[in-house]
Amino acid sequence: MKNILAFAGSNGSVSINQQLLENITGRIQGHHIKMIKLTDYPLPIYSRDIEVNEGIPENVKKLKELIDSHDALVVAVNEHNGASSAFFKNNIDWLSRLKRNFLEGKQILLFSTSPGKRGAKSSLEYTRHIFARFGGQVIESFSFPSFRDNFEEGQVINEVLDMGIEDVLTTFAHQIEN
Repeated sequence: MKNILAFAGSNGSVSINQQLLENITGRIQGHHIKMIKLTDYPLPIYSRDIEVNEGIPENVKKLKELIDSHDALVVAVNEHNGASSAFFKNNIDWLSRLKRNFLEGKQILLFSTSPGKRGAKSSLEYTRHIFARFGGQVIESFSFPSFRDNFEEGQVINEVLDMGIEDVLTTFAHQIEN
């Protein structure tokens, strides 16, 4: 049994990525999952001046401790105007200042969604690349398109997308067991 930390990159109170994350983590069996909201760990916008004059914020250290205490991550990344949200990137910026390879040894499952047909694919690819740069191993990723057309009342209603999610989850579960 592995310990998995799950969070969405969104700071929205009705985040569609949070909704998808809840669906996905509810399907993972045989592992302990801790879901957090990054908004519970508020951070100032990264600034070298803040880092030098005030040090690394305590919430960055708390996030790093949470990451360290888990074997794997499930992350749902959001997208604003074709890029990762400033909120999510700010968390990554601070964590990388605390420790460059803050994801070292972590196996990661990435998901993304958006109202559009690309399903936040640009942000997903950026995050896949940047997580590897910080030592993480992205095992699987999945872009979920047209959220409002394919998701209702906490459930995936598109059979093809649902099967795709199941395939990704099966691969992820197999990989983290090894």
